[in-house]
Amino acid sequence: MSLPLTRWCRVQAVLLAVVGVAAPPLRAGPPDPATVTVTAKKAQVARKIDKTVYDVSNLPRAANGSAQDVLQSTPEVSVSADGRMAVKGNANVTVLIDGKPSAMLSGAEQAVALQTMSGADIASVEVITNPSAAYQANGGAILNIVMKRQRKPGTHGQLQGSVADQGLWNIGGSGDLSRKDLSLYGSLSSRHDGTLKYRQSEVAWHPPQGGPSVQTAQTSEVFVRRLVNSAALGLDLALNDTDGLSLSGRYNARHSRPRLDVLNLIRSGATDTVFHRISEGPNEQADHSATLSYSHQERGTATRAMLQHSATTGLIDKSYSDVFIAPERATDYSHGATRTTRRLDQATVDWTRSGQQGQWGLGIDLQRKSDAIDNFQAAVDPLTGAETPAPDTTNRYDVQTRTSAGYLTYLIKRGQWEVLLGGRAERYALDLRALLQPIPTAHWQAFNPSLHLRYALSETLDLTLHYRRSLQMPDPRDLNPYRTYIDAQNVSRGNPALQPQRLQSWELGTNTDAGPVSGSLALFYRASTGTVTDAHSVESGNVLLTSKENGGQAHSQGITGALDWKLNARLQLGLDLGAYRVKLDTPDLTGPVRQTGNAGYLNLRAAYSAGGNELSLDAHATTSGVAPLGRYGATSNVNLTWKHTLSPTLSLTVNANDLFDGSKRSYATDASSYRQSGFDHFVARRLYVGLVSKFK
Repeated sequence: MSLPLTRWCRVQAVLLAVVGVAAPPLRAGPPDPATVTVTAKKAQVARKIDKTVYDVSNLPRAANGSAQDVLQSTPEVSVSADGRMAVKGNANVTVLIDGKPSAMLSGAEQAVALQTMSGADIASVEVITNPSAAYQANGGAILNIVMKRQRKPGTHGQLQGSVADQGLWNIGGSGDLSRKDLSLYGSLSSRHDGTLKYRQSEVAWHPPQGGPSVQTAQTSEVFVRRLVNSAALGLDLALNDTDGLSLSGRYNARHSRPRLDVLNLIRSGATDTVFHRISEGPNEQADHSATLSYSHQERGTATRAMLQHSATTGLIDKSYSDVFIAPERATDYSHGATRTTRRLDQATVDWTRSGQQGQWGLGIDLQRKSDAIDNFQAAVDPLTGAETPAPDTTNRYDVQTRTSAGYLTYLIKRGQWEVLLGGRAERYALDLRALLQPIPTAHWQAFNPSLHLRYALSETLDLTLHYRRSLQMPDPRDLNPYRTYIDAQNVSRGNPALQPQRLQSWELGTNTDAGPVSGSLALFYRASTGTVTDAHSVESGNVLLTSKENGGQAHSQGITGALDWKLNARLQLGLDLGAYRVKLDTPDLTGPVRQTGNAGYLNLRAAYSAGGNELSLDAHATTSGVAPLGRYGATSNVNLTWKHTLSPTLSLTVNANDLFDGSKRSYATDASSYRQSGFDHFVARRLYVGLVSKFK
């Protein structure tokens, strides 16, 4: 028996407040102001004072694709085949799920998590280039992935599956049930995914003891196949007209067994050493999350509270065998592995109140994140199997970060003006625990203001100004006081004395919506001090040691723009682009090195629909640019999607990704101690054919 319409609307409002469709859930921020809605790319676009929301719920490419495919198709976002992301040229990007951080998206596993997450479960993507004080931005832009939840009364479901070349496939289903005050939803999926990778690297350096120069070269080819199983379950409960509860949980498990064969060449004077380093994994990762939230909303006041736990565990097997070609000698065997565990616990309380003078918002955010990293490496006797651990690359350390933050925001609307003011006070405590290396707890505190301003010149044109200052904490892996094996010619070691980076950004822009044409144009400036950069040195045995240090600076300024044009009911076109100049100051052994260079990006999109057919194209290109002590090359990709409606509940989709195989990225480094050049080629060219069936 269904609820009366007025009561259902009130219950639905509570549920929307709990899960936060238009704004991050459980975050007390300003209500969504009047938005400019235009037809763009493949769905609607909502431009708000502090973010842009792209509805991707009907994106044809998402039906068979991953979360990375969805982000790659989102305007203002650039995503390379290996998972490197940038928002309007800003490579410092934080990814949230339903407005919340997650353990699996806060470390090196982020790229794999997005590559294996189903795109069919995503409702919208919020692009936040200058986050307000209500967000812990960690110094950069934010991409908030909002997951699908059906709130219409009744039962609904969807099944989808696809197959691709290279023997890859995916299958999944989702459904929901809404009855009276209760809504249940869930999903199950399994993906057999994979990527072909080519790598090549050449290094030349002088040994620290002097003597002849040494050149090394590495080449490899591997197809990484992953089996990914995922599940999600949640419920929304309206306790009454003003109170609601929400409970959700997710689980993912990934497994791969890549067979990696790296050909190594070492040339020292007239002596050449050639060998294959062969490894076979396995690599494993599992993560889970659970969230409990409560919402109370009454007479212009909203109170929201949330408890969240997420964790991820991983195993990367680094065992290998060295098969020597020149000079000929017996095979060497090594047993090695890196195990990681990350846990993130968070509690937030947020409050907003609307009045005639504006809307106040304040909140408290408490977080505890712990990382445990265990590295093991041992030589194996081929006859007895006895293992002799390597003392320099066998170690364990733990990093625990506690964050206490409070924020205050105030949204003002006066005539043609709309202003969002904010301030965020943060305190960090970092504990690093390493065997035989006692390190005292480090503390930092900061107050970071934010400003978002919009002035309506007319009904179709406005001006905007954005400012944000923030702090970026060191990555726990960069604090490692020990050496870690990378490959035959590379090891790494962190720096426990790393300090946070301090960043600030400005953006001045304009937006227009003139019927079938809408667009935006903006000038930006970004700066970071105390920037963490790589520090290189050469050790005996011709091994390159890479560490981390503060001391760098980075500045960038440029222009970005976007244009969407609905030519008619069937055809839509769009583009967004950016051009900017970068200045880097990087420490080196002989002193600081200053670099300047230009860079840019271009995204094109087109969508055509006729009858039961939809054809969409998105093309992306990034130029070459400067990197600390070096450069990186340009990349591109072109994706084509066709969707054919077979019946009201059944559709066929065909995805052709990276048609021209433009994902190869070259790089070069010219430091005082060595020179390196090479490329990484993650082959993203793929053809998917799949079906989507809906029922209710």
